[in-house]
Amino acid sequence: MEDEVIDFARRWDPQRFHTDPEAAGRGHHGGLFASGIHTLAVLQRLCVESFYSRWSVIAGRGFDKVRFTAPVRPGDTLTGSVIIGDVSLDDSRGRVRLEMEMHRTDATTVLTAELVVFVWRRGLQAAMRDDPVATPPLG
Repeated sequence: MEDEVIDFARRWDPQRFHTDPEAAGRGHHGGLFASGIHTLAVLQRLCVESFYSRWSVIAGRGFDKVRFTAPVRPGDTLTGSVIIGDVSLDDSRGRVRLEMEMHRTDATTVLTAELVVFVWRRGLQAAMRDDPVATPPLG
């Protein structure tokens, strides 16, 4: 697991507290920890596996209020929770605001964020034909 944290950080966030266990051990957090970008990537994977794969997602609009509230260590197991904050609809799509949290197994919150995502409304086959990268709405 440590190799995964270091490999990700070397490629995407090469700060010593993510890439050098010895230097990280002398730092503020007392050891190596995952990049926040890595933690967001895990969150995205969990969302795709849990519900995005069943939605007709057009695109994410943006993350807001992202907070990394505790370090994620090599070997930590992360779980998450998502609350649908609100939904607004127009003729063809919905705008969904999600309130997200990720936790370690000891219940420590490691990340909080809000995300806005656009999804197709059900039954919009004509709109789907005009968008070559979209996935069909669920029936």
